[in-house]
Amino acid sequence: MRTSVYTLVLVVAVTSAVAAGAAQTGLSSEMIERIEAHFNHQGNTKNLINAVTNNNIQNLSLNRQRIVTHNKHFNFMLKKSGITNQKSSGRCWLFAGLNVLNPTIMTKLNLSSFELSEPYLTFWDKMEKANLFLEEIIELCDRPITDRKLEAILDNPFGDGGWWHYVTDLIDKYGVVPLSAMPETKQSTSTGIINRLINRKLYAAAAEVRRMYAAGKSEDELRQRKEEILGDIYNILVFAYGAPPKRFTFRYEDKDSAISEPAEYTPHSFYETFLGANMSKFAILMDNPNKEYGSLYQIEASRNMADKPNLTLLNLPVKKIKQYCLKALLDSQAVWFACDVGKENYRDSGILAADVYDYNSTFGIDFDISKADRIAYRESYPNHAMVLLGVDTTADGELVKWLVENSWGTEKGDKGYWYMYDDWFDEYVYVAVVDERKLELEDRERLKQKPIVLPVWDPFWKALRNLK
Repeated sequence: MRTSVYTLVLVVAVTSAVAAGAAQTGLSSEMIERIEAHFNHQGNTKNLINAVTNNNIQNLSLNRQRIVTHNKHFNFMLKKSGITNQKSSGRCWLFAGLNVLNPTIMTKLNLSSFELSEPYLTFWDKMEKANLFLEEIIELCDRPITDRKLEAILDNPFGDGGWWHYVTDLIDKYGVVPLSAMPETKQSTSTGIINRLINRKLYAAAAEVRRMYAAGKSEDELRQRKEEILGDIYNILVFAYGAPPKRFTFRYEDKDSAISEPAEYTPHSFYETFLGANMSKFAILMDNPNKEYGSLYQIEASRNMADKPNLTLLNLPVKKIKQYCLKALLDSQAVWFACDVGKENYRDSGILAADVYDYNSTFGIDFDISKADRIAYRESYPNHAMVLLGVDTTADGELVKWLVENSWGTEKGDKGYWYMYDDWFDEYVYVAVVDERKLELEDRERLKQKPIVLPVWDPFWKALRNLK
């Protein structure tokens, strides 16, 4: 009995000693007292507490001076083609891509408005993504389910997201059709349930294919099963989107009320007739301060087609990217760009400005963080694509703001348009796409470099999966 008591005392003593010498990692009562004392010494905060607890924080922090000095004037603006609406889908990259191309057809046919079919290219994007996912599963069959690359691929096999090169690769393979030839459906404008169902089908297929591999089935047998699964995916997509047209009749009324004769096209012949001669070769430019400027980067597993290359970007300082965007606009070329649209966005008036909300003053706390740290620590990344249509400069040529065409319908922003101030461009624009011919010779040569391959878990992979 006495031995047991001695043992208990010894254990308690040792535990106490260890605890006394250990780092105070918990939120101790002493630490809480110091924090409370610091707060209480800040002065009279009663009114501020009342304001924050009873009001919308964004409205409370709205920078009135920024709103008062805002204006809607631009000294250069391209022709507008009309605001589109992606509705409850993550197809911003596709809407922005086609919005760059629509004005070309409008000009050629003397139309007041025109829209290429987003559902048509979405259908084939979905088929390509399903095929790519199954190919990646086959490729990685020998890896454990906890493999880092496999985990990233399993994260979202069938999402809506995409990039500029998805648009051009899809058009190159499948052509384009007018919206009248394949209009929107209930499922194309609200993709949640269809995506969930097909994701479930693809997850089940992944498990089945991996079991087949473990049982010794050949690669040919795995791909035969893949084709059968893709047949199911095709059936689901036809139910949801309708069958994509192989041939269609196109007729239109121009701005002078002249009605064209009906003409029959295939998706490829329509593209060649109205866009083929005008399609440029584009460079994808990235501003990522954490990577070496002047270098070419390629993101692993960042495509939507198994037979197309991954996303390749030239990393340049944002100042130079803005110069190229300006050059493109002045040459009557709209610019596709990707940004973090959720930051400093006053949606009621369509204002994007780095200081449109003054949270620092509201709370008396510094919320500033550099662009490099925002990317590295996943606080910010490109999650939405839009189109630059205009620019406003001072008499000395200093950039003031940019006119942005969005794809959220006319009820948001200023009837569907946003005013992006140049300081917001610096902070929250990450990618822009311009005609290669607009680049200086030095940067055109950089596009020929062997790209540095970034792993699938790089922060821009998260961007790829969330561009909506």
